[in-house]
Amino acid sequence: MALELACAESGVGRPVLVLHGLFGSATNWSGIARRLAGQCHVFALDLRNHGASPWAERMDYAAMADDVAAFIAGHGLARAAILRHSMGGKTAMVLALAQPSLVERLVVVDVAPVAHPPTNDVYLAAMKGLDLNQITRRAEADALLRPHIPDDGIRLFLLQNLVAGPAGMRWRLNLDAIIAALPDLTGFPAYPAHVKYAGPTLVVRGGDSDYVGERDLAAFRRRFPAMRLVTIAGAGHWVHAERSAEFLAAVTPFLAGS
Repeated sequence: MALELACAESGVGRPVLVLHGLFGSATNWSGIARRLAGQCHVFALDLRNHGASPWAERMDYAAMADDVAAFIAGHGLARAAILRHSMGGKTAMVLALAQPSLVERLVVVDVAPVAHPPTNDVYLAAMKGLDLNQITRRAEADALLRPHIPDDGIRLFLLQNLVAGPAGMRWRLNLDAIIAALPDLTGFPAYPAHVKYAGPTLVVRGGDSDYVGERDLAAFRRRFPAMRLVTIAGAGHWVHAERSAEFLAAVTPFLAGS
C-alpha cells in the first residue's frame, strides 16, 4: 500500500519532483529547490522511513516507486520531471521503467542501475547502537559516533536526522526497516531485456566519486537509451552540495527541455 509522502513545495511552472538519497530528506535539497523554483514547480519529497514521511516495514524500490506514483496522481500532475540522488535515483529509475507514462524526464545524480557492495552498514550499526535515553544534545551523540564514523561531514549529515521530541531525542529514520532492507537498497531490480525508459535522461556524476564507473554506463545505456552524461570535476557523491553552481548549470537547462 502506497504511503502519503511529506513534501516541501515551492515555485510555479513545470512540475519537478526531487528525491533524496539514503539518510537524507527534502531539507538537504532546500538550496537547490529554491534555485529551481524560479522556473519550476518543485516538490521535494521525504521518502518512506525518512524525514516527516510515514514509516513502514517494507522498503524496497518497487514500494518506494509506488509511493511516488501515488504522489504524482494525488497531486494531479499527470507527468513530472524527476531529479533524484542515490537511493532516490534508483527509486525514480524503477518508476520510469515500470510506469514511464508518469515520468516526463529524469535527472539521475551519482547512482547507477546496478548493484553495489553495501557501504552504509557501519553507519547504521553506530546509529542503532546509541542509547538515546542517555543523550540530550546532538553534540553528545556526535562525540559517541566519532570513533565509529571519523569523517566529520558524514557524521554531521547523519546527525541531521537526530531531533528532540516530547519523549527525548529520536531518529527521524526508521533504522530497523533500513537495516532489514539494506540488501535490496544496495541492489537494483532485474528486468527483461526489452524494458527501457526512452525519455530524456541526464546522468550527473561526481568526478571524484566511484558510484558511476565506466562499466556502469553500459547498464544505463541498455535501460535508458536517451541518456546524456555530465561529469562534474572535483565533486564526490554529494555532487549537488559540493559543486552546486556547476550542478545547476547542467541540470537547469535540461529540466527546461533543452
